[in-house]
Amino acid sequence: MTESPRPSQRGQTSEDRARTRLATSFGYQDVRPEDKPAMVGDLFARVADRYDLMNDLMSGGIHRLWKASMVDVLAPRPGMRMVDVAGGTGDIAFRVLDRLKGREGPPASREDPPVSREDPPVSITVADINPAMLAVGRDRAIDRNLLSGIDWIAADAERLPLESASMDAFTIAFGIRNVTHINRALEEARRVLRPGGRFLCLEFSALEWRELQPLYDAYSFTIVPWLGEQIADDREAYQYLVESIRRFPDQKTFAAMIEAAGLSQVRCRNMTGGVAALHSAWRV
Repeated sequence: MTESPRPSQRGQTSEDRARTRLATSFGYQDVRPEDKPAMVGDLFARVADRYDLMNDLMSGGIHRLWKASMVDVLAPRPGMRMVDVAGGTGDIAFRVLDRLKGREGPPASREDPPVSREDPPVSITVADINPAMLAVGRDRAIDRNLLSGIDWIAADAERLPLESASMDAFTIAFGIRNVTHINRALEEARRVLRPGGRFLCLEFSALEWRELQPLYDAYSFTIVPWLGEQIADDREAYQYLVESIRRFPDQKTFAAMIEAAGLSQVRCRNMTGGVAALHSAWRV
């Protein structure tokens, strides 16, 4: 039996449907893969200077707790080499350095010595495809008098200019859903991690408190774009943000993608009922 075309396919030729299958998502739109990087780049360039403020407003500051939990799991140690991908504004990098310099949080393990302010910091490479986001991060680093310990590079998550097996940790927070080919970014994470290296991905995910879905949808599709319009003067960018969350794979599907990329011992921790999820894995 021949499968009937879906409503969106009616009236399309076989060539049209083939192009659709080769498309990638930009929010609720299907676009050509070669067009998506420029579309995402333009969007983030427009909102770069208000990006972190909008994160605070949209989440009521809860994103700070999610990111602190990510750093807890990372358990950074002096001398660690890590890459934070799609981290242009420096939010994760600064938290890692603060954790070491200020001795926030528990030691990585009972065997680890306490970290003093004299210990050498980690070596962090912040990679972001968007120069405007990197500019915000560099300015914030200067404001914090952080003149060493962080390298800022403009780079695509699918093609990192890093040596294979060169990193102890790979982190990405709220960035992987904007990548054109998620599987390639995951394979690149495995490539740059050394054996025993840690992979951590914090991303919006599927709500597990299903009874709250109508309220969550109403907030997402009404309040978030309104905030984007009022604060960042860009409703379209935050409409895309909400749509991109809905198009992103759920926790189980994404975990399977991480495994398919060759990473091992994949774990998922839901945060705030699945509004966000932290996926972790190891390179063996």
